[in-house]
Amino acid sequence: MPPPPVPARAVLFDLGGVVLDIDFGRALAAWQRHSRLAPDALRERFGFDEPYERHETGALPAEGYFAHLRELLELDCDAAAVQAGFNAILVGEIAETAGLLERVRVPCYAISNTNAVHLAEMERIVPQLLRRFTRVFASHEIGHRKPHPESFRHVLHEIGLPPPEVLLFDDLRANVDGARAGGLQAVLVTTPADVRAALEERGLLGAASAP
Repeated sequence: MPPPPVPARAVLFDLGGVVLDIDFGRALAAWQRHSRLAPDALRERFGFDEPYERHETGALPAEGYFAHLRELLELDCDAAAVQAGFNAILVGEIAETAGLLERVRVPCYAISNTNAVHLAEMERIVPQLLRRFTRVFASHEIGHRKPHPESFRHVLHEIGLPPPEVLLFDDLRANVDGARAGGLQAVLVTTPADVRAALEERGLLGAASAP
């Protein structure tokens, strides 16, 4: 029987797919109205390519990335319309998981592969969600995306804890594997129940507040 994990003194939450509902299909639907491509072709063209990753590490400004999208997706619209479609990806908080944040017995942080445009939109549509975190570590601000080891090293340095004392929740296997390779505890999230179960198992979940 494996030994129990070291008690976690901080919890890291990915945003999109863990506490924030996202849907890239909404962006494609918005862009389709402006594209000369057929829907299937538009879907095939859009992806997490090199400009997308550069945008998420702060190396490519929004105007440069949106210009790339207009060319790639053959969009006949201005940057504001491209941005509106891009922001449509963000749906809203995942209520069941978001509701657990105030019950976690240790500090909660967020670590997200994101960009300045999306972070500003999150601050507009779910400000109460972001305020539940002690700090949000955004890839475009720290200069590294998960699962790059430096992204986790940066966060650990800033919060002042060793890897085994930090628990990550993420919906992507690559990020979970990268965190574990760096010595963190990490849980792959497929549903909110995965978050609740891991917090309860580790004794990190306090009682719910009285109504």
